[in-house]
Amino acid sequence: MIESLRAPAALSGIVTLPADKSISHRYAMLAAIATGTSVIRNFAASRDCHSTLACLRALGVEIVQSGRSVTLEGRGLRGLRAPDRTLDAANSGTTIRLMAGILAGHPFESSITGDASLARRPMGRVTEPLRLMGATIESRPGELPPLKILGGRLRGIRYRLPLASAQVKSCVLLAGLYGDRPTAVEQTVPTRDHTEIALGQFGGAVRISGNWIEVDPEPKLRAGRLSVPGDLSGAAFFLAAAALVPDSELTLPGVGLNATRRALVDYLVRAGVDLTVANESVQGGESRGDLRVRYCPDLFRGEFPPIRGALTAALIDEIPVLAVLGSQASGGIEISDARELRVKESDRISALCANLCAMGAEVEERPDGLSVRGGRRLRGADILTLGDHRIAMAFAVAGLAARGQTRIQDAECADVSFPGFWAALGKASGRI
Repeated sequence: MIESLRAPAALSGIVTLPADKSISHRYAMLAAIATGTSVIRNFAASRDCHSTLACLRALGVEIVQSGRSVTLEGRGLRGLRAPDRTLDAANSGTTIRLMAGILAGHPFESSITGDASLARRPMGRVTEPLRLMGATIESRPGELPPLKILGGRLRGIRYRLPLASAQVKSCVLLAGLYGDRPTAVEQTVPTRDHTEIALGQFGGAVRISGNWIEVDPEPKLRAGRLSVPGDLSGAAFFLAAAALVPDSELTLPGVGLNATRRALVDYLVRAGVDLTVANESVQGGESRGDLRVRYCPDLFRGEFPPIRGALTAALIDEIPVLAVLGSQASGGIEISDARELRVKESDRISALCANLCAMGAEVEERPDGLSVRGGRRLRGADILTLGDHRIAMAFAVAGLAARGQTRIQDAECADVSFPGFWAALGKASGRI
């Protein structure tokens, strides 16, 4: 599918976002190993989260979907059953990495894989600590999927993360539920803490001391009724679009504002985006609120703040659209310490550089990031998404600010994280 875009007169109205993917994954997995019936309202409709549900069904979990609610009959901490086929995580790195931690604690053999893109993504970052905990794991050369896991009683460990990754941290903490003693993970750079919050909501014991996060084994996880907030990563595309298109104003209600994710809001405000937050509340341990963003003509008169170090880790999913936004600042934008982007659904650094250059930007590609000189209005181009949802949506935003027509190839890949993205964009821009 190809989506064609031109610069609209303005963006306006209310944008209803999809539910947060990260939280939906974790609620579903913990509900599956809890005792009792859990109801998750506003569960994410994204392909990735439904890959998680498909894996849980194959492990014997009864799941009923009704509209945007999902009901799961928990099987208890050690109650999952051996699957009769290879589990399919499709395109979801979160599914394969977090499920690996849970599967490692079960005394049966299982295999989990994904699509061609996921099969190229490194899994050594989770297989290494799981082997230290006593799991037997086989993979293709280079620690690539499929993963064959023979689990059982695990050893509790103290593990220092070699890279900033919420997925790796979460995998080890989930495996720690099956240990013979507490398991602790040290992170030198803070990453999103949805797993820690969700464990607490389901009755797990989580302790945080400095950089260390520790979980107790053998928790009596209990079912719950929980609601998922709107996805802040999905909001990023509309926040950037309204900031780019003159005379725009958008409202995004019920957006998740977790402290470890709020760096996006803080960064945009620091850059000069006219962005306000209202009606903040906390439900199920997760903060949420309404965002309003308006076009500000002064936004692009300077340089965007550089993204590096801990800020890169905090903004890793939003970097594609922030690179597009920063490309229109007179002083451009610099992004570093982002080597992790090379092993996402695509090599996002390469994809960003190639597509920005195709649209007339002056870009320097670096091993761990990129530098965009800025000051040049983008021109329409054919965008190669490489099947990557965040590249597709980031360059949809670019197309709204470009001269002429922009064509997004394989546009349907946006459904991986934001089903209905194109309809929402069309409505906000007056095309629908």
